[in-house]
Amino acid sequence: MKLCVFFPGIGYHCDKPLLYYGGRLAKSMGYETIALKYSDFPRGAKGNDDKIHTAADHALMQSEQQLADIDFSAYEKVVLVGKSIGTAACTAFREKHSVKAECVLLTPLAVTFEHDTVDSVAFHGTADPWADTAEIRRLCKERGIPLYEYENADHSLETGDVTKNIETVKDVTEKLRQVLE
Repeated sequence: MKLCVFFPGIGYHCDKPLLYYGGRLAKSMGYETIALKYSDFPRGAKGNDDKIHTAADHALMQSEQQLADIDFSAYEKVVLVGKSIGTAACTAFREKHSVKAECVLLTPLAVTFEHDTVDSVAFHGTADPWADTAEIRRLCKERGIPLYEYENADHSLETGDVTKNIETVKDVTEKLRQVLE
């Protein structure tokens, strides 16, 4: 048995393209999937470190509640896919609960790197207003995390060019397939 858990973002739920198609891919590859849902985040988190940390703690708490009955040791392979604040929740959850899993970090925030990021891969848009590109590059390099960058892409890895956005979703999905294999 294999398990893939999706940790969404503050406004980026599991029905949005990166997580939706990631979930469809995981299911097609024989994974059991769990799409977490979050609510009641503090307002005004972007650019406010205190509120980002509060939001990360909030996401972790809600993740723990939703995953309380899961025996991760029963799975031969576990992959945790986080988006934005969900990247902080997935790395914190894995560390706190000693879950043996690989992490896919879609548009990680700096707070994500406060936890164990071994066996992770990251995806970042160079026009992401939530995360400084130089800082994300530095943090990934320090930890040996492969980093895939999307030029002029925002926090949803979108650019304003629909065709380019579709190509990005395809590229991310293909790289996710490599992690899931």
